[in-house]
Amino acid sequence: MKKLTALMMSLLMLLLCAACAPKEQLTVNVAAMKGPTGIGMAQLSSLAEEGKTEYNYSITYASSPDEVTGGLISGELDIAAVPVNLGAVLFNKTEGQILTAAVNTLGVLYVVENGNSVQSIADLAGRKILAAGQGSTPEYILNYILDKNGLAGSVEVEYAAEHAEAVTKLASGEADIIVVPEPFVTTVLSKAEGARIALDLTAEWESVSDAQLVQGCLVVRKAFADEHPEALKAFLKEYASSAEYAVNSPADAGALVEKYGIMASAALAEKAIPNCNIVCITGEEMQVMVSGMLKVLFDANPKSEALRRSRRVAGALANTVSYAGEGNNTALSSFGCPAHGGAYNNAALLAGYRRISYTHTHRLPFGPRNRRSHWHTYRQVK
Repeated sequence: MKKLTALMMSLLMLLLCAACAPKEQLTVNVAAMKGPTGIGMAQLSSLAEEGKTEYNYSITYASSPDEVTGGLISGELDIAAVPVNLGAVLFNKTEGQILTAAVNTLGVLYVVENGNSVQSIADLAGRKILAAGQGSTPEYILNYILDKNGLAGSVEVEYAAEHAEAVTKLASGEADIIVVPEPFVTTVLSKAEGARIALDLTAEWESVSDAQLVQGCLVVRKAFADEHPEALKAFLKEYASSAEYAVNSPADAGALVEKYGIMASAALAEKAIPNCNIVCITGEEMQVMVSGMLKVLFDANPKSEALRRSRRVAGALANTVSYAGEGNNTALSSFGCPAHGGAYNNAALLAGYRRISYTHTHRLPFGPRNRRSHWHTYRQVK
């Protein structure tokens, strides 16, 4: 009897260990760009190394978009965190084989001044700005904001080859005003005495546009999403938790950011994270946000065939990832917006509905100073 009990206990322990271990039959190959787009992945990298994730994740970090693009197109990568415009380009280039799965980074651009003369967007009139990212999202965002404020033509914008060059020139006194994203903002504030954040371009964007400012997203190969929907759903849930960890524990996340080479310094990462607008927004809300952002980018650069054809990228995933987490308080639906888990959601569920439409305005817990208004929907299941 004792031997039988011991045998049963041993089998139970084996079963429990097997349940806790990652699903070894599938390894998900993931990449992220260094900087804000990759910060939300840091804790997930650590958990994957420790074998504490539902699936095995092989996560790498790239300095250049070309490194990620090649891997996605060749099939070496399954999922990647990339700038939102690159997601659109990839959708077009692969004829719909690369899809957008989530928004993971909102606006991260700031005007930094060595001085105190810029107190509002109007103060840029007649001034010279040094920026980077010509021909991509940062240029279109800046041009859009200047145009909507009647400043097109009255502000001289010069473009550096890299954001790091703009930081160096402000620190050396060669430039007085620069436009850079985090983490370069934190870097320049640590290098240039007297430098300060003059304008938050996310706030400036929201004052002139109905579209949500989106700069980073998670993309997935359609073939992977079709073949492994449960693995994709699990990844998005674990990524959402990792992103929330970065927002709520910037010091601990900063150490991981340095460990994986996403940023060079844990201390700088800790300071930068609050301004990085890290989120994980999926489903219908993601589709609305990305579609609106791509429309603005297209209007700013109507000659871009890639953007024109890929304005449908946000809706292309509807039947693949669908509304993972819709109708309940999971990390997928609630992390991007605290009201998802609140009274509206509970009232709808208690009434037997999963589709009602309403709008509300709220302050995101990770946003610097911004209010955001958008729709939330539930499907009727009666």
